Amino acid sequence: MPVYPVHAAGTSTDIAAVANAPILWLCALGVFAVIFIQSVIYMRAARAAGPSVGMEVKDLNRAFRSGAVASIGPSLAVVIVAIALLALFGTPAVLVRIGLIGSASTETASASIAAVSMGSTLGGPDYTQQVFGVAFAAMSISGGAWMLATLILTPILKRGGTKLSAVNPAVMALIPGAALLGAFTMLALTELPKSSVHAVTIAVSAAVMAGLLLLAHRLQAGWLKEWALGISILVALAVAFVAHTSASA
Repeated sequence: MPVYPVHAAGTSTDIAAVANAPILWLCALGVFAVIFIQSVIYMRAARAAGPSVGMEVKDLNRAFRSGAVASIGPSLAVVIVAIALLALFGTPAVLVRIGLIGSASTETASASIAAVSMGSTLGGPDYTQQVFGVAFAAMSISGGAWMLATLILTPILKRGGTKLSAVNPAVMALIPGAALLGAFTMLALTELPKSSVHAVTIAVSAAVMAGLLLLAHRLQAGWLKEWALGISILVALAVAFVAHTSASA
């Protein structure tokens, strides 16, 4: 008769036993159900509001198509991060986190700090069920803070934007574009010093994007503008893989 080791409650290192608990699967399914419903509501609202701002159905369809194509690259990045986190937090927890607003790096750092505070490390030999529970709670609280800040600050910023547009509409036309440009520029600049692979990847993605936009302008190919971001991200990922493999060889 086989003898199985007996562990005190929560001291087992069998993370999968608690990470795949039915309650966590229900939470994950609930999150994605909410996301699906929200997407349908937003798309219907956009179609209803389109005519009032002079957008025809074909313009809306083009916008939806562009958004779908542009999401391919970032979605691949999310999938890669999710695969890396599966061994640490299990499928339901990872699905919940990637389905909500937040930052995988920030929340993983929160989980790591929580694990260290208990004298353990994420994925280490002393990564027990108790440590997993505390780390997952810390990660969830970190992600919840993102959502809470968004919930509180969005109406405030909206009121400020409305007042500013009443004073000078041109300013509100420039601010969103300037904010996006500044945010993505900072993200790119923080990656440049990390390694030559990062620098090459950024340079290639920028060159491909610029080339595709120039080609689309000369050929009057609207569809190419829609696919430009997705193509540039995929090319950059391929170049990054080749450059990293070559540097490691």
